Amino acid sequence: MSSEHRHHQHQHAAPNPHDPGDATPSEFWEDFYSTDTHPWTGNPNEVLVNALSSLSDFTGTTAADLGCGSGADAVYLAQQGLTVTAVDISAAALAHGRDAAQAAGVDGQITWTQINLDDDFPSGSWDLIASSYLHSPVELGRASILSKAAAAVNPGGALIVIGHDGVPHWNSEAPDDFTFPSVDEVLAELNLGDDWSLERKDLIDITIGRPEGQVVDRTDSLIVLRRR
Repeated sequence: MSSEHRHHQHQHAAPNPHDPGDATPSEFWEDFYSTDTHPWTGNPNEVLVNALSSLSDFTGTTAADLGCGSGADAVYLAQQGLTVTAVDISAAALAHGRDAAQAAGVDGQITWTQINLDDDFPSGSWDLIASSYLHSPVELGRASILSKAAAAVNPGGALIVIGHDGVPHWNSEAPDDFTFPSVDEVLAELNLGDDWSLERKDLIDITIGRPEGQVVDRTDSLIVLRRR
């Protein structure tokens, strides 16, 4: 899982994420990140930065980044003064994240935790939980993971869910019947009670660069929820 891509932004020469073969989730993502060439730019997710800018009254001090990948978002959250728990299935991804945190001077603010979120969930609770791009070509129980994430948000805290919207038009290798879940589908999966308020439900058009120099346009979905 990754920060600026998590389970989805597959513009990388390592395994074709639409053809995982017989690999387990652990094997697939370990192979994906076990390379000297980082799959992403190292910049924080533009949609996450946008989401945080709208939480003007947020005074929390702790955050969890679920599926942190190469760690760009975890580093960004730490740079905002938060103490961060960064979680990913891949040891190689976490190693990239540790290097990025050390280079940014925030390694003391981030705990890197290797967990397969389908099997387990980090213990504790946080003021902010970010879950970005829980889309996967291999097994992934997104609805269960997001429900556990919501339960781990402290009162007054926020849950940010970011995903791709619609058909992955930026990747011609996607199967014809492949679509990403809509914001309404994600909200229905969460099925949160009256102790939550929906702060934002947006579609955001962005342009991103790749380490190899490509420029990709895409539409991402953003959900920001606050626990009362």
